[in-house]
Amino acid sequence: MDISNSIASAATGMAEARLKSSVQMSVLKKAMDMQSQGALQLLQSVVQSSKPANPAHLGNTLDVTA
Repeated sequence: MDISNSIASAATGMAEARLKSSVQMSVLKKAMDMQSQGALQLLQSVVQSSKPANPAHLGNTLDVTA
């Protein structure tokens, strides 16, 4: 009887460990997805804000005789 209880306890412990590991991996994947989305949004905002604010004709010539 004692052996069967220990085997059942070990099996339950292993199942709990597997479940815990699975949940941790799911949370990790979700966190990585959220982080990659945030990084992508940040990069897109940098690209949008890097467009020149000056007219196109400014900065095209350089006066080297002055």
